[in-house]
Amino acid sequence: MQELIILGHVPTDSVNDGFIPAAQQLGLSVVLLTDHAEAHRQYFNQDGLAAYPTEIIACDVFNPLAVIGALTSRKRRPSAVFSNSDHLQASTAIVADYFDLPRKDWRVAYRAKNKAEMRAELQARGVDVLWHAVVCDPASLAQVAAETPFPCIVKPREGVASQQVTLSRNAAELEAQCAAVWAEEPGFPLLLEEYIDGPLYTLETLGDGRQLTVLGGFQVTLSPPPYFVELQASWGTGLAPEEEAAVVETIRRFGIGFGACHTEFVMSAKGPRLIEINYRNIGDYREFLLQDTLGIPLFETVLRLYLGQSLPSLTLAPNAALIRYFTAHSAGDLADAPEAFVERADGLNVSYKPLRKVGEVINVTNSNKDYVGVLRGTGSDAGLLAREMDRIGRSLTWRIAA
Repeated sequence: MQELIILGHVPTDSVNDGFIPAAQQLGLSVVLLTDHAEAHRQYFNQDGLAAYPTEIIACDVFNPLAVIGALTSRKRRPSAVFSNSDHLQASTAIVADYFDLPRKDWRVAYRAKNKAEMRAELQARGVDVLWHAVVCDPASLAQVAAETPFPCIVKPREGVASQQVTLSRNAAELEAQCAAVWAEEPGFPLLLEEYIDGPLYTLETLGDGRQLTVLGGFQVTLSPPPYFVELQASWGTGLAPEEEAAVVETIRRFGIGFGACHTEFVMSAKGPRLIEINYRNIGDYREFLLQDTLGIPLFETVLRLYLGQSLPSLTLAPNAALIRYFTAHSAGDLADAPEAFVERADGLNVSYKPLRKVGEVINVTNSNKDYVGVLRGTGSDAGLLAREMDRIGRSLTWRIAA
């Protein structure tokens, strides 16, 4: 039996409910390497799951040499090495390179994760140039103070899920926002970027190293500034072909070409402007929505690329899709919350998944980590789907005890 190595950080539904069941469907044995082995073992120590890894190995997955050592000691050559973690794309690519397996270019994966390196690479190529600077303390912030354009974005150089991302309208706000981060984590690298005004979109692509296929994209609704919490995503960008093509050309020139890629961009008055490249599958349950909407085995298709198979010709269903995230607006104990459900009627498929359990302590972070539940739906009629999502959404209530 062919063996798939998955590098994982913390347990995620994408891997547990998506990629591991997909690997099982492909007849693969799954070995999970992770720096959170006990958390994964606890998760899989329950009955009724769709699939289970064959083995869970504790390993410093951020260190590719440690991963290579753990795998070579098993005396069995892997058939594929894969990760869906934002943090582990470069490490995974280096390990796959060692075993001469299909992979991403680790340099491209590193630059995509390190947002300052992404900006520097684009600037070196003369593509989508944007003012940016990295600051790690008040002294480095003072050095760029005179040239910083306002408003500007402050975000972690290697962040995820909109955590610690804020909009600064002036120097005083910028200093305060940076100081708040450094009070908790002295020396933490922050990226300052010129703010781009306009609606936010995504582009979802798959590639086998030779051809790059566009699956489509989402229109994303954000919370009001100064934070950037994603509240809703509607499938279909409605953009002109040449606008979408401009984004594809940008990521191609950056080096994107293998596996899944989730790109975020703003449609500015001057055209599409890149926000970030996430060189992995889209997350926050939109990966499952995408699979249902398009009617393709998305997780299996991605894994086949890592087995060296060519990207097939994909027939994409022309369905509508909508996802809404419900956030906690205050801190405290979650005292009451809706339970999971699925509703199917009038050609619509709507499901709700709670993301926090009753009794959990809620801390508001003004990021995607504040989600308490997610409502997602698909159907052939976009208007009907939106109205049904509105109706169901109004019926959902949460109670947080301070």
